[in-house]
Amino acid sequence: MEVKKIAVMGYGTVGSGVVEVFYKNYASIKRRTGAEMDIKYILDIRDFPGNEYESKFIKDFNIIESDPEVAIVVETIGGIGLAYDFVRRSLLAGKSVVTSNKELVAEKGAELLQIARDKGVMFLFEASVGGGIPIIHPLHQCLAANEIYGVEGILNGTTNYILTKMIREKMSFETALKQAQDLGYAERNPDADVLGHDACRKICILAAIAFGKHVYPKYVSTEGITSVTAEDVEYAAGFGGVIKLIGSTSRREDGRIEIEVSPAFVPSESQLSGVDDVFNGILVRGDATGDVVFYGKGAGKLPTASAVMADVIDAAKGSEGAKNMFWVDTGCDETVPHGEIEHRFYLRLAGAEAAKAAAAMEGAQVLYREKQPDEEAAVITAVVSYDALDALKAQLESSGVKVLANIRVLEN
Repeated sequence: MEVKKIAVMGYGTVGSGVVEVFYKNYASIKRRTGAEMDIKYILDIRDFPGNEYESKFIKDFNIIESDPEVAIVVETIGGIGLAYDFVRRSLLAGKSVVTSNKELVAEKGAELLQIARDKGVMFLFEASVGGGIPIIHPLHQCLAANEIYGVEGILNGTTNYILTKMIREKMSFETALKQAQDLGYAERNPDADVLGHDACRKICILAAIAFGKHVYPKYVSTEGITSVTAEDVEYAAGFGGVIKLIGSTSRREDGRIEIEVSPAFVPSESQLSGVDDVFNGILVRGDATGDVVFYGKGAGKLPTASAVMADVIDAAKGSEGAKNMFWVDTGCDETVPHGEIEHRFYLRLAGAEAAKAAAAMEGAQVLYREKQPDEEAAVITAVVSYDALDALKAQLESSGVKVLANIRVLEN
């Protein structure tokens, strides 16, 4: 029986997890593929003396590229520098590629999928969005008979952990972030998480699969959670909900895509309101199925490695459904200008006239919290566009009312 050879590029958290899961669960993997498989190479610039797989380590990508025995390449290097170069060359060499690299897929997905199609191989990336949560395969295949109206979700476990601590234990953002770092949930430099960039890349990938067009992160309005305060959390509770970092996308009738990442007031009726700690939740709206929610740990060594290995199995089996993954790069911005997107908004106001200004807003809902200062007020506005919201904020500021916060409201 032919042995399908695999190369793993990068032996960090995810890469080492892939190797661990492969050998630990080899019997079940073989049963599902019906093929003999083995990891032939592990590419990393570092040395791992004493590692049980030490004989497999190499430092030269050319060995992988030129070896006809290697049929599947797993990329867990990260970023779009070397990872992009190595993935592109692997595909051009006729090797299927599996990656967990969300930045690579969000920036280069359309190009790499086209190369894979041209070469008759596969470019697979289940682990790039939900970690251990199956979402790419279900969205592409299981829900393929649906017209997808939209996707929205909690796509970053680090920020969800921080917000959960702020909600449940009344922590400040800074204290909750420090705890997340101490527990290993947040990096020493947490910007990709707390500024929303990680969630942005993930919602771009989901939009591309749902709507068939490449959406570049640079076109997506992205706001993180660094400005969320304990006062905002209290007003959200008064509203009957919680604050979550939400990535959302939908398609208008003219084909343009609404997409954004920002904190949101999530009402308790929403299935996303109860997604806490490091868990992720992704809600897909389809015309036939209605709302479908995918829930689980969105990161971690073994959950992510599990998703990578699921793709390796598909690549080994030559799954026709996986081969058909594709979206187009139109070369232009397919998104609706952010200023045109409409929501209700939470506003927190300060000043001697704050309460009066809040009460005077047509169609607004006034909110309250315990120990609310006399010169503070909060409202949920009527549905307005971001452009109209900016005009309202300017009007309030010109009348001496300071706008301390504004957060969109997620509809049920």
